[in-house]
Amino acid sequence: MPDVAGPLPRLPSPVQELADDRFTRRGLRLLLKRDDLIHPELIGNKWRKLVPNLSAAGRRTVVTFGGAYSNHLRATAAAGRLLGLRTVGVVRGQELAERPLNKSLARCAADGMRLHFVDRSTYRRKTEPETLAGILRDIGAEDAYAVPEGGSNAAAVRGCRALGEELRGRADVVAVACGTGGTLAGLAAGLGPGQRALGVPVLKGGFLGGEVRRLQGEAFGGPRGDWWLDERFHFGGYARTAPELDAFAEAFEERHGLAVERLYVAKLLYGVVALAEEGAFPAGTTVAAVVTGTPFDG
Repeated sequence: MPDVAGPLPRLPSPVQELADDRFTRRGLRLLLKRDDLIHPELIGNKWRKLVPNLSAAGRRTVVTFGGAYSNHLRATAAAGRLLGLRTVGVVRGQELAERPLNKSLARCAADGMRLHFVDRSTYRRKTEPETLAGILRDIGAEDAYAVPEGGSNAAAVRGCRALGEELRGRADVVAVACGTGGTLAGLAAGLGPGQRALGVPVLKGGFLGGEVRRLQGEAFGGPRGDWWLDERFHFGGYARTAPELDAFAEAFEERHGLAVERLYVAKLLYGVVALAEEGAFPAGTTVAAVVTGTPFDG
């Protein structure tokens, strides 16, 4: 594991039980797995997914991919600063190069990440070997170590297996918000017998099940663990919210004194509460929700 300057990681991350009548009156327990407390800058699943990749990169430039508000780009940029690694973020949307940087991309740049904007058509083809090679040539980093969008690859999935292992015997159902599926793939592999992992996608499209299976195949040679997806709680797709979701998150913050990140964690918690109120969990079930991030403060 690379030596990270500054605070040491807090592993295993703490587990916190919440008293919430939406669960207790149905005979359920709600736990929060506080991966947001692992490290002040490499929080949650970003630590678990990035560290194995940065170890593999050695001293090579790290090139990775994301949209204009990508948590993954911000985490990679911060890791580069902390570790003294060169980082390049390939950003979806060439038109963004002509605009002032938003707060998220400005943070990346401040942490030393070089931003390279590509048109959306090229971005969609970024995993094709010829397109990727062209991007690396354009940025002058043909020998770079490429990390996929969201950081999800076999190394990241194996890194996330520890998340499930830390929760063995602690919960019957472990729920996590999903973007690219890597955290869910590793989490499910690390859980013990009788435990199930629930993925709450924050994007719409119905593609995530296939991605989780593919990632588990690459990481472990085949399927691992018991997991399922509930795709009802994306609120229109990535980076989209709704007044109903904002009201829910604000009420949750007031009730429990926990700042709720909107793009992932709010959708996860909304989904878990909705499932509890639907009677999806039998009485006696302990549900753990993985808090993978904190609100971006700009």
